[in-house]
Amino acid sequence: MPNTDKIKPEVPETLNALGVNWKQATFYKTVVSDLSDLANVYYDVLVFFSPSGIESLFQNFPDFKQNETRIAVFGNTTIKAVEEKGLRVDIAAPTPETPSMTMALEKYIEKVNKGK
Repeated sequence: MPNTDKIKPEVPETLNALGVNWKQATFYKTVVSDLSDLANVYYDVLVFFSPSGIESLFQNFPDFKQNETRIAVFGNTTIKAVEEKGLRVDIAAPTPETPSMTMALEKYIEKVNKGK
């Protein structure tokens, strides 16, 4: 089964429970990029698609403070990782109303721009 080096434990558990004969093959590795050159850059929204993105943020900026930066996340494990770091989730996907991140961002922008 081709995958990343950070496979969710539920995947092999489910395959084993189903009696599937499988072997893991790591096709890509998740690494933390050096973002130190962005130390003095501030963003309106940071978007995260996996817990490893949150890990990267804090490895690069251990004293990160959210302040007015909005945080958008995709998936429950990413929401959990954000909350475990004491950060606020402002935009979440997927939901029944917003199954994609682009839809969630669009809905959020419409909401905050209403009346402006």
